[in-house]
Amino acid sequence: MGVIVVTGIPGVGKTTVMKRAAEGIKIDFVTFGTVMIDIAQKRNMVNNRDEMRKLTLEQQRDLQIRSAEEVAKMGNVILDTHCTIKTPQGYMPGLPEWVIKRLNPTSIVIVEASPEEIYNRRAKDTTRNRDPDTIEQINEHQQINRATAMAYATLTGATVKIVFNHDNAIDDAVAQATPVVKP
Repeated sequence: MGVIVVTGIPGVGKTTVMKRAAEGIKIDFVTFGTVMIDIAQKRNMVNNRDEMRKLTLEQQRDLQIRSAEEVAKMGNVILDTHCTIKTPQGYMPGLPEWVIKRLNPTSIVIVEASPEEIYNRRAKDTTRNRDPDTIEQINEHQQINRATAMAYATLTGATVKIVFNHDNAIDDAVAQATPVVKP
């Protein structure tokens, strides 16, 4: 099975969908951001996850490389990550060439919802300090993720599956994702 990468912009529900799709099978579920934050905190670079996107591009690249090395040692995993990261300088690949080639995923799953649904979900989530994106910016980010996922697939030979996680339809989203997790 190898590495299955699951992506989606903040607030889309990628973690919820993929954890449910993987219920009942023996596979590790790893969050790339958690691996990164653990490394960053050990190096006294940040206090919390939301501060990581404010690091310089060089610091973020170094954290990505170190995190990919850790994940590559894990074997069969679902890797929960962001396809792209919106930074003050612009969009940064979440898994640039030096990371995606090391991971060599078999599948890339993009979880999406309508920009309006994501906007409303973010507004209700008081547990995170997210950037206040407009509906148009959310749409742009999802389109950039699609293009980036296809570039990742070109580099690795992975398949790309788009899963739609609409409001009140989690079972439909899980059904779409299940064939990737349980072939």
